[in-house]
Amino acid sequence: MIHEENGIFPAVCPLDCPDTCGLLLHKENGKIVKVTGNPAHPITQGAICNKVRNMAERVYHPERVLYPMRRVGAKGEGKFERIGWDEAIAEIAGRFKALIEEHGPESILPYNFYGNMGILSVEGMDRRFFNRLGASKLQRSICTAAGNAGWKYTMGFGGGVSPEDTVKAKLIIVWGGNLVSTNMHQIALIEKARKQGAKLVVIDVHKNRTGQRADWFIPLHPGTDTALALGMMHVLFARGLVNEPFLARYTVGHEQLREHVKAYTPERVSAITGIPAGDIEALAVMYGETSPAYIHMGNGLQHHDNGGMNVRAISCLPALTGQWLVPGGGAYKMNSAYADMNTDALERPELRHDHDARTINMNRIGEALLTLDPPIRAMFVYCSNPVVVAPDTNKVERGFSREDLFTVVHDLFLTDTAKFADIVLPATSSFENTDLYASYWHHYIQIQEPVIPARGESKSNVEVFKLLAAAMGFEDEAFLDTEEDMIRQALQNTGNPYMEGVTLEGLREQRMVKLNMAPKEQYLDQLQTPSGKIELYSSAMAEAGLPPLPTYVPLAEGYDGERRPGADEAYPLMFVSPPNHSFLNSTFGNVEKLTALEKNPLLQIHPQDAAPRGIEDGDMVVVQNDRGSYRVKAAVTEKMLPGTVVSQGLWWEQGGERRRANALTPDRLADMGGGAVFFSTVVEVKRQ
Repeated sequence: MIHEENGIFPAVCPLDCPDTCGLLLHKENGKIVKVTGNPAHPITQGAICNKVRNMAERVYHPERVLYPMRRVGAKGEGKFERIGWDEAIAEIAGRFKALIEEHGPESILPYNFYGNMGILSVEGMDRRFFNRLGASKLQRSICTAAGNAGWKYTMGFGGGVSPEDTVKAKLIIVWGGNLVSTNMHQIALIEKARKQGAKLVVIDVHKNRTGQRADWFIPLHPGTDTALALGMMHVLFARGLVNEPFLARYTVGHEQLREHVKAYTPERVSAITGIPAGDIEALAVMYGETSPAYIHMGNGLQHHDNGGMNVRAISCLPALTGQWLVPGGGAYKMNSAYADMNTDALERPELRHDHDARTINMNRIGEALLTLDPPIRAMFVYCSNPVVVAPDTNKVERGFSREDLFTVVHDLFLTDTAKFADIVLPATSSFENTDLYASYWHHYIQIQEPVIPARGESKSNVEVFKLLAAAMGFEDEAFLDTEEDMIRQALQNTGNPYMEGVTLEGLREQRMVKLNMAPKEQYLDQLQTPSGKIELYSSAMAEAGLPPLPTYVPLAEGYDGERRPGADEAYPLMFVSPPNHSFLNSTFGNVEKLTALEKNPLLQIHPQDAAPRGIEDGDMVVVQNDRGSYRVKAAVTEKMLPGTVVSQGLWWEQGGERRRANALTPDRLADMGGGAVFFSTVVEVKRQ
């Protein structure tokens, strides 16, 4: 493909999105001129989002970094000079060797996430290199960690309902997710179900694009999802709408839960959530009386202090009604476990001599850079833009501004983070690499092979970490493996029966191969909880110091006991910053067509909150708290309950204007999994 000048070639969308779409790249004279969907993909079926339709603009962007560069200005100024690869690698290796000699290998920290979802790009040669180096470990928990932990305490296995089955549902509850913008093919399946008579209920803090499609939109106060789930359980038990045989056979703790939820009356839950008691009752009855009933949990509700418990509580609901036995019934939080690879073969943990090396949570990177003792003295950042995406970004920026911190950034662009780097290395786009892709939603594994040559002097993560390993003098055979070797190693996971039959040869021939889903027929008999059953009461949670039964715990900021938000007199508004439609985190924030669609960041504020502050639609306002502030235009709307303000999207700095929503968000950790708490933020808003 790489040497063919003209034609249409298969590809995979690399974005951190559950859909993992099959693509077709149209080439003319060696250049990608159009990106379309691949109709041969059984799930995505040729439909793609507008973000990916404009991917070629990102690949050929005039500001793309094409050569290694060394900083010549102040940190953050963005002034660099071009250097060669040999010089760049020698400088990085020399600095790393000196730091290891003087301060030990844990003075060095990798920082990455899933800016590219290719398994080789973020879980392969890079992990081998930093294991062999002995660097500090990074806890990669910025996205789904809290919710995944809550789900696993309840269900054990990290997988739920298959996408194809959701068309059979008669009731679909989308809880805390804007699927129109973040999982468009699930929306397509929901619409098929609706044509067959299904009802769509959307529960969220904000009437986003998905909420606007709902048959019934239910707004609630941020971080009160557990209370709503408990209120529904109260009604289900009280009205006899639970499946007693299912509870007896497949669950533990239903007796304790039955007593526990008696305290969560609709009236009490209404006072917490802002949802009328009658609506709580009606929702529970609708859920209890409709089958199949499917709950789709989004990412939003887990980005709270109580984010793990939110998912934990909601994941109990299908067990109460026995929906797991009904095709199309049940729930989804994450389907990653079906596609579990052989991570040890990929990452080679045996290369690490000190397995007790310190671990640093990526959500606390600002605090770690400023206060950790012994300090972090070098960072290697790739597939991430922490100065924009990490919480409490003012603190993050101060950390990256340290003159004694040696920073390398490997990226396609001079991002806000790269401006603080000492060395910037040019990264290939996914269309220039060989890589392996799995979905955390559907059940297809896909391969990407290069469609165009690497632009400029850009190199893949695999290439870069091989070069660094050689420069460091690492002679381990692990650093000799090719991309093909690593793909074969990843696919050989004998402990995961769902991976049976997936081979490199099959992927090259078919481009996409479905997992072996036959074991799913025994799903309820293979749950990986301590009891082997759905744990409504979790002894493991009790041992971890967590409530063993689903329990509502108010957020750390802005709540007084169980009352609605607004308890903080200085900062009475809850601030939520979900994705916008045209960006994915900070990706595409510099693509002109997409920024033109989004125009500028907005702060959506309820009329009841705008009026006493003298704020009118279109006014410039300052959003602030003790962590920071930013200027933004107000949009007065009733899309959320009073007391909540919403700003969608993560925007790059432009023209010196700070537009970082994460200047306001706390770097506290969630109740489970070390997750982020972006949405547990209080602010005040003032007209400028």
